[in-house]
Amino acid sequence: MGAGAAAETSAAAETGASDTPAPPEAVKKASKAGRNLPAAIGVALLLGAAIIVSLLTVRYLFIGIIAVAIAVGTFEFAGVLRRVAGIRVAVIPVIVGGQAMIWLAWPFGREGALTAFVLTVLACLLWRLPGGAKGYLRDISASTFAAAYLPLFAAFAAMLVPPADGVGRVLTFLIGVVASDTGGYIAGVLGGRHPMAPAISPKKTWEGFAGSVIGGVVAGALTLSLLLDGHVWQGVIFGVAIVLTATLGDLVESLIKRDLGVKDMGTLLPGHGGIMDRLDSLLPSAVVSWLLLSAFVPV
Repeated sequence: MGAGAAAETSAAAETGASDTPAPPEAVKKASKAGRNLPAAIGVALLLGAAIIVSLLTVRYLFIGIIAVAIAVGTFEFAGVLRRVAGIRVAVIPVIVGGQAMIWLAWPFGREGALTAFVLTVLACLLWRLPGGAKGYLRDISASTFAAAYLPLFAAFAAMLVPPADGVGRVLTFLIGVVASDTGGYIAGVLGGRHPMAPAISPKKTWEGFAGSVIGGVVAGALTLSLLLDGHVWQGVIFGVAIVLTATLGDLVESLIKRDLGVKDMGTLLPGHGGIMDRLDSLLPSAVVSWLLLSAFVPV
């Protein structure tokens, strides 16, 4: 759910795909938004329903959803790196260590997540030793990046759950990212004209970013004041911060995919791509959400 995703069209439009006319069905499905909207909306509703049910029943189930998503995302990321660039991520240490980061963040907070991260890096160093010197630094760097970018960032989302008002904290975080994404999507599709970062994501526009700011600020002001008894001004700051981190996450993911020469990280989610394509804006936003909510609404 990358912020400003509305401003992006399909990768074929970005890269100048074949001039062969698309079949009528494809034209019908590939809307101006550049994606199969019915499939995308259906998947988003199913994911949203699963999250809402977990939060309103046993809220710790949300940590399980995070853990599964990160495990799948790690497999996707490692698979793309190996297939496209020949980079060998230490998958087993990163998967196991990643689960430890997420689950230890529940009872032990930052200390648990950071301890698991350090041990994961050590395990990656050892795991890669039998492979020899060639590509060792490259593979270890990729493994460390994967461990930090996915499970360590996700551990901050898990840390939103344990407080008594954990449901409100998680919803404030998620609604902020979704509102930023939706505002950018609508503004970008309807009025996107001026490219924001043409060298990274040519179809992302400043109009889309403005829509993200409006959506994120409104959502932040409402959720932080209504769900967490915070102040409106705190919600405005929170909304702006979420828009910035969500946009950064989307641009970073776009840059990674452009570097690798792929359109999506996977194909698991119809209309969206892979799990990694939906985590791009959520991961950095989880870190900032935890930091700001801890400051604005102390436990």
